[in-house]
Amino acid sequence: MVEVYNAHEQGEIVKKWLSENGSAIVMGLVIAFGGLFGFKQWQTWQVNNRQQASMEYEVMGELLSAGQLDAAVANFQNLKDDYPDSAYTSMAAMAFARARIALNQPDLAVGLFEFVIENGYPKALTVVARERLARVLLDLGEPAAALEVLDGAQDITGFESQFAEVRGDIYFSQERMDEAADAYLRSLELLEEGMGDRAKLVMKLESMGVEVPVAGSDT
Repeated sequence: MVEVYNAHEQGEIVKKWLSENGSAIVMGLVIAFGGLFGFKQWQTWQVNNRQQASMEYEVMGELLSAGQLDAAVANFQNLKDDYPDSAYTSMAAMAFARARIALNQPDLAVGLFEFVIENGYPKALTVVARERLARVLLDLGEPAAALEVLDGAQDITGFESQFAEVRGDIYFSQERMDEAADAYLRSLELLEEGMGDRAKLVMKLESMGVEVPVAGSDT
C-alpha cells in the first residue's frame, strides 16, 4: 500500500522555494506586464488572483477533510481552469492525490501527480510529485513505468535519498537484488540526519542478507 505522506512537507517546500525565488519572479512579472497594466494595476490583479486561488484551495481542503471528495472536484477544476500555474493548484492536486491514496484509490491519484509534474509550481513540488507517482505506479504493479518516472527527473536536489529508496523498491520487485541492495545502500548514505526512516532502510537491507554499515562509520 502506498504511504500517505504528511501534507506539511509540501507546504514547507513551497515556502522555502518562494522565499528564495519570490522576489525574482515578482520583478520578472512586473517587467513583463508593466507595459499593459502599469505597476499598480498589475499589483491589484496579482493580489486578487492570489486571493481567489487561495479561497478555492481552502474550500477544497475543507471538503477533503470532511471526506467530500466528489464535492471538492468542482473547486479543484476551478483551480486548474483559472489558475493552472498557481502554487495553490499544485498543492491542491497533491492534497487530492493524498485523499485518493487514503481511500485506497491509488489509480485515481496517478493523473493528479502527472498534473503537478507537468504544471507544478514551485518546481520543487514537481520533484515530490514524481517520487510519489513512482511509488503509486509500483503499488499498481507497474515497476517499469515507475522507473521511467524516476529516470525522467532532471534535478532531484534534496530528494536524492528518497529517489534511491524508491529505485531500490522497484529493483526489488523485479528481483534485481544486487541493484536493489546498491540503491538501498545509496539511500542510506544520502539520508540526512533526522530525516527519513533509517530503520526501515536497515530492515530492507538486512532482510536481503546485506551487511549494513554502522551510522557514522567510514567503512
